[in-house]
Amino acid sequence: MCVIDISGLGLKFHVSQSNGSVQQLLARVLPGLDAGAGQSDTYWALRDVSLQVEEGETVGLVGANGAGKTTLLRTIAGVFSPDEGDVIADGDVSPLMSLGVGFDPSLSGRHNIYLNAAYLGLSKAETERLVPEIVEFAELAEFIDRPVRTYSAGMKVRLGFAIATSIEPDILLLDEVLSVGDADFQEKSQRRMDELLDQSRVIVIATHNTQFVEDECDRAVYLDDGQVAAAGDPGAVVDAYTG
Repeated sequence: MCVIDISGLGLKFHVSQSNGSVQQLLARVLPGLDAGAGQSDTYWALRDVSLQVEEGETVGLVGANGAGKTTLLRTIAGVFSPDEGDVIADGDVSPLMSLGVGFDPSLSGRHNIYLNAAYLGLSKAETERLVPEIVEFAELAEFIDRPVRTYSAGMKVRLGFAIATSIEPDILLLDEVLSVGDADFQEKSQRRMDELLDQSRVIVIATHNTQFVEDECDRAVYLDDGQVAAAGDPGAVVDAYTG
């Protein structure tokens, strides 16, 4: 059964000579927003990308920085809308990317849990049930009602990880293999990750760890300048990428 079906995907950004880049990003996330003047060039972050992921598969994305790996994950997650082609994701999606970046610094950790859980599609009742587990896992009981602006970077990442992994997703999207917090917390995080890997119907992971791709993935995709340069057997794809 096909869980992720990507056909002819194209995604473009406008490169401005002015300082309108933030407006351009907001225009991608919030359709209808006027991106403003200063557009001069079009940059295709992804072009003619097709990928089908079957139930039970783990697919690794490899490629240099800027090749489009994270952009592809964000498009699958629904953060970006394609300019060309179609992306169908059949099931609940949990994207583990840029943990903590979406927090509102003026709100408490508790309020940010509700905000981020809403982004993941959880109802208020579902979130209320999960809050104690999230707080305990993040080890932030003493700080959870303080503004996030008072948190260290590590505390934000721990909270982001706890929120993102609190659901049992059909589709798990990973941007790099995570190293979160101190040694004890990393061990606990790895156990949580192992559980998610067992529970998820499909996993798509973007990583520079080619050994992980060869050892753990069923298939691999090599992205180069936003296009698929090779796809298929992990060993052969890694060879194409590193050769």
